[in-house]
Amino acid sequence: MRKLFYIALVAFLGNQTASAQELYMPRNIKAAYGKGTRSIDGKPGKNYWQNHGKYNMDIAVNAETKVVSGKEEIVYSNNSTDTLKTLAIRFVNNLHKPTSPRGGAVSADFLSTGLNIIAFSVDGETYNLDSKNWATVGNVKLKKPLAPKSKITVKIDWDYPLSKESGREGQVDPNSFFVAYSYPRISVYDDYNGWDRIPHTDRAEFYNDFNDYTFSVKAPKNYVVYATGDFLNPDEVLQPEFSSRLKKSYQSDEVMHIANEQEMKGGKVTQQKDNVWKYKADHITDVTFALSNHYVWDAASVIVDKKTNRRASAQAAYNPTTGKDFVNSVKYNLYALDWFSNNWPGIPYPFSKTIAFQGFADMEYPMMVNDSNMGDPIFAQLVQDHEVAHTYFPFYMGINETRYAYMDEGWATTFEYLIGISQRGKEAADKFYKSFRVAKYINDKSAEEDQPVISMSDQVSGAGYGNNSYGKASLSYLALKDMLGDDLFKKALHNYMSNWNGKHPIPWDYFNSMNTGAGQNLNWFFQNWFFTNNYIDIALQNVQLSNNKAVFVIKNEGGFAIPFEIKITDLEGKTETIHKTPAVWKVNQKEVTMTINTNRKIKSITLDGGIFMDATPTDNTWEAK
Repeated sequence: MRKLFYIALVAFLGNQTASAQELYMPRNIKAAYGKGTRSIDGKPGKNYWQNHGKYNMDIAVNAETKVVSGKEEIVYSNNSTDTLKTLAIRFVNNLHKPTSPRGGAVSADFLSTGLNIIAFSVDGETYNLDSKNWATVGNVKLKKPLAPKSKITVKIDWDYPLSKESGREGQVDPNSFFVAYSYPRISVYDDYNGWDRIPHTDRAEFYNDFNDYTFSVKAPKNYVVYATGDFLNPDEVLQPEFSSRLKKSYQSDEVMHIANEQEMKGGKVTQQKDNVWKYKADHITDVTFALSNHYVWDAASVIVDKKTNRRASAQAAYNPTTGKDFVNSVKYNLYALDWFSNNWPGIPYPFSKTIAFQGFADMEYPMMVNDSNMGDPIFAQLVQDHEVAHTYFPFYMGINETRYAYMDEGWATTFEYLIGISQRGKEAADKFYKSFRVAKYINDKSAEEDQPVISMSDQVSGAGYGNNSYGKASLSYLALKDMLGDDLFKKALHNYMSNWNGKHPIPWDYFNSMNTGAGQNLNWFFQNWFFTNNYIDIALQNVQLSNNKAVFVIKNEGGFAIPFEIKITDLEGKTETIHKTPAVWKVNQKEVTMTINTNRKIKSITLDGGIFMDATPTDNTWEAK
């Protein structure tokens, strides 16, 4: 097809160049690179370490009193070069205590007495702890310091009440419970910050070590337990028919009912006694579980690794009366597991299963999601896609979500958009992404909206937190994808994920890994998107027509290095679209001058950023008079 126009770019030299750009780095991060625990090529340094716990837990849920109790043994390895004189013990569910910090008001049903430590010992020596004054992080002074490259055995007996008001965890209904963050854990001790003692709030998300877990859940008869990890004893807790169905579903592409409503009501599913459900999961950042005596249970499986034919199970547990969205949950997840494994990020789903449990949080956990019933099948699928996408960030990659939420929420938002294109087409995916992820941000001119993305997430509030974590971060990833092209972007992304799978990356590890993987210095781009108060706003100015030529300036008023399209329409109504990647801003991030040569009369020129919504779209169009 004959081109109507061709375009040449002349860029005025600016002060910002890629070769000279050095990214800001806090002193503690510089120290980590200096110690050799992190490397400028993006890989873990030669001296990298991370601590590790082997958790053995026996947990029980009293369905009458709504109390969760447990006994746990933690073999904790100090792989660092430091002598640890204290242990930081994290218990997220102390968020429900009246004295704990929160981001906003809560109802009385949200509040509880929190964690009660019944017994605590280290290497057999008893500690008399008063946990009544603990918030979400407690401090234990060790009687004998833990030397580098050594281990201790910590034993804890504990209980706590499930909050009546369910959010990320708690009572979903009187006989359905989502039991997350349910055990005291040793907090993360890392190479750049030491003990992670940041108090948990209702907005914050999580930062956990990769640990090994063997655990059991004791539940009353007729309660089915759904949990992270490999289910070790289905024959002991399920009646033969239902154990057989579950095993069959592990090899079946067809969605099947493991237990339907009548079978659950009839007490036919579990062994008719209190049952102990057993699970195991290694090298994982957390385990969680849920249980109900009336939810229906669906399952099927899909091949997630075509090289080995490894399958992953997709399951759903939901109220047959109120969970209409969940009827298609397994079907949605079969598609998502296959798509994420083979497209973006294009890494085989790393776990043996995923379970969608009907609750209230719209929240991700390793191998589980706790989603609400949306009443809108399309939106329900999108939310489930987003939560399952979190498998890769933060669970495949051990992200510190508390400090750097954009390192996982931004990626989940990006994958949610990309899988949405495959499901509903680009026009529909663009429309949703703009309305749900971008519009509120770009139309809000408050200073909070333009805080640099690199800002620590626990220090940004309100919509500023949400936009830095989700929309702005996602736009940066999509802009980089546009600039590099799919193949090189995926190569760089896989380099980053290979470097830090099962470890604890920070933003500078992402920047360095992408530089190395792409084979080019992208620091100008990362400086532009992560370390500035930029926003999205380009403007068309100084259009001049003469001698079959149009010359005009595109000003970058907002500053972000975005892709955009130039749409040129002639007097006959024919339009040509010319795409410009963010590379157009590499030399000069303030403005570029464009020259168009044509033998046709130009009627109008329009700049269109697509999902990169413009703060002032009225100055994006010029029309001939």
